[in-house]
Order: sequence, then structure tokens, then C-alpha cells
Amino acid sequence: MKMAIPYLVLLLAACVALKAQTAHPVSGVYRVHTGSKNGLEIWIVDGAKIREEIYPEFLYGGNGQRYRFIPAREIWVDNAVGAEELSYTIAHEMRERSLMARQGLTYGEAHDSALVSERQLRLHDRVAAGRHEKTLPGVSPTDCEGIKGIPSDPDTVLLRNIYRAYLGERGGMSVWVVDGAAVRRDVFPDFGLSGNDRAYHFIPEREIWIDGQISCEETEFSIELELRERALMMNGETYDDAYEKAISSVRDLRRRAAATAAHKLALPVPNPPDRDVGTGDENNPR
Repeated sequence: MKMAIPYLVLLLAACVALKAQTAHPVSGVYRVHTGSKNGLEIWIVDGAKIREEIYPEFLYGGNGQRYRFIPAREIWVDNAVGAEELSYTIAHEMRERSLMARQGLTYGEAHDSALVSERQLRLHDRVAAGRHEKTLPGVSPTDCEGIKGIPSDPDTVLLRNIYRAYLGERGGMSVWVVDGAAVRRDVFPDFGLSGNDRAYHFIPEREIWIDGQISCEETEFSIELELRERALMMNGETYDDAYEKAISSVRDLRRRAAATAAHKLALPVPNPPDRDVGTGDENNPR
């Protein structure tokens, strides 16, 4: 009997340790695949679901070095993040992951370094946006039907403090994140989630604008909508007809994106779900 107590204690400890390592699966996390970068797959994920079922403190994004429930070759971005924050969040997570995986840095060290890099990107974008605005001529604060949103505005206005970040070129168009609230306040109150140079006279030639306040989950769909709408208008379609056809086309894209996300398997969630020190080995990420 004297040997039974230590044995039971050891057995209980083993059970506790086994439970701590046991994974429970969670499904329905993935929302939209938004491409790959440096061999890593970028996914927009359901942040609210993650906070509810996996990790209550999940914010903005994550990577497999910090969070053990994220697959090793994936970067996650919370779908609550706005369009303006998307590129910065991706850059942050990739920098953090690299430092933890390759140099074995702690999460705190890698996170702080990623914040420094992220701020540099933000400052660069602010300078680039200001420089771009200075090159632009005055524009008409009207839509494609010649309607002026703010009657008191002059016939020509200068775009100032509108641009936020350049997203790159798509289909021969320059895509910019803009301050949608400033556009609605100073230029055109009915500016929606996005726009193009054929739908709005105040958007410069060959540009697409994305409202920085929309969800990052909507960013890619908004860009595609504007590209298709503009192409139809260039072919002689009215704005109303082009818009309806573009909406229908993007609806198909949404369905395909949902089908791709649905094929992702349920995630095993280890306990503990995070780590404080990187693996220091890119080939042994877990």
C-alpha cells in the first residue's frame, strides 16, 4: 500500500501531461486566401472565432512561430483589420516569424523588432502619399453623371490628405488606399467602399481607390469589382449596368473563395497554444 500512493501520483501527473499535449480540432477559421509571399500562404481568418474558441488574446494577425495552432507555412490576418492595416500586418507577422524561426529570438524581442519595421513602412507610405498628391492637378468633385456631392465646393478641388498607401498595380491601374471619411467630408459624401476613375471624376486617371476603413476581407473583392466595373464602362456600359454586372461577377469570386476556405481541414489546437521562444530552426518549425 505504501507503494500505491507514489504510483497514483505519477499516474495522475502523466495524465495531466498527456492532456496538456492533446489537441482539440477547431474548424471554420479560414475566410479568404489572399496569395502567398516568400513561400508563406497569407490567409484572412475569423478573428472572433479564434478569440472565442482558441486564443482570447489573438489580435491583428499571427504566425506559426508565435502561435502553435497556426500551420508552419501560413500567415494569418484577423478579418477585423481594416484595409489600410493589411499590408502592415502581413509585414509585421513575416518579420516576427523570421526572427523567431531563424534566430531563435523570444516573442517579445521579435515583436518589438517587427514594430520598428512596421513603423518605417507607415512613414514611407505617408511620404509617398503626400508626394503623389502634390503631382495631381485639380479635379472635379463630381460623379460620372456630373453630380456634385457638396454644392458649396468649387468646380475644381485639390486632393489633399486623401491618400494613405499605395497597394500596387492591378490590370494597368494604380490601386490606392484612401481616407474614405475625408473623401466623404471634403469631396463627395456618397463615396462608398471603393471607386474608379470612370465612376468618379475626382479619382485621377487610371486609379482605383479603396476605402481604408473597410475590412481587409473585402479588399480583394473591392479591387476586382472596380476593375470589372471600369472595363465595362470603357466598353460603353452605363454606370448602373456596369455596377450590377460587376457585383454579379464578384459574387462568383466570393463563392469560390468560400469553397477554397471550406476545404481547409479542422485545426488541431495544442496546449499550450503559443510559445515565447522561437524554434531557431526554419526546417523544424514546431
